[in-house]
Amino acid sequence: MMKRILLTTLLPLLLVLGCAKAPVTGRTQLIMLDPQQEQALGFQAEQEIFKTEKITKDPRFTVPVERVGMRLAKATGLNLDWKFYVIEKDTPNAFCLANGHVFVYTGLFKYVDNDAQLATVMGHEIGHAIAHHVAEKVSVNMLTGIATAVAVAAVNEHVKSNEERMLYDAALGIGSQVGVLLPYSRMQESEADHIGLILMAEACYDPREALKFWGKFSKLDRKGPQVPVYLRTHPLSAQRIEKLKQWMPQALEIYNHCQRKSPNHSIKIPRKRSSPLGMPVS
Repeated sequence: MMKRILLTTLLPLLLVLGCAKAPVTGRTQLIMLDPQQEQALGFQAEQEIFKTEKITKDPRFTVPVERVGMRLAKATGLNLDWKFYVIEKDTPNAFCLANGHVFVYTGLFKYVDNDAQLATVMGHEIGHAIAHHVAEKVSVNMLTGIATAVAVAAVNEHVKSNEERMLYDAALGIGSQVGVLLPYSRMQESEADHIGLILMAEACYDPREALKFWGKFSKLDRKGPQVPVYLRTHPLSAQRIEKLKQWMPQALEIYNHCQRKSPNHSIKIPRKRSSPLGMPVS
């Protein structure tokens, strides 16, 4: 009985495997949302952001964000509705919605010295968008939820005690988080690092600046709460740096070729120094 339910429920979903591949890495992706649904998620999230966050027009922040953002957007080769906003909040973070709209927090400017370091963060966030990570995450959550529900139903058929059922249900829920969803999140973050590094090189920003930027955040990992890696949504900064070093030869080859065609010097961004807040970039 449960085998039949499992096959009839999951098989149609599994047929979509192999329909999409991530840029740069070429990884096969599981995506069950169409582009219109994915775009709708972006616009829906954006409306909530405009309701809850203060968007600043301060040119100290908006000018470099627009300048770097447009160069990165051009490097993607995608004709999305690219827009760039700055949120007035003392948080070193940024994100890009599925519709290509990028939001950068003013707090990030405490930790970037130049356009290339800003491109490190913005390229990472744009990497999430062009790899359709939101649609993929929704799809994986859906599939994991279905599989967990089927497993719970199978367990409940054979377990009579309510206490045992609760224990099994809790174990399955924790197992899906620690065994599937959190590792998938860390994988996507690492993939966005890779895409972002190549993207900033394509935009003629020195990819070695990414190592300097993440070097600052490796110190925050040591100062912050010591959460085990397997319970994190993001890799440790030290792990990110090691991966970036592995991808650096490819990025430098692209950057050097770009420099020969049109030499570029990264513009310095004035910023007020302050102690880290202990909140890593997503």
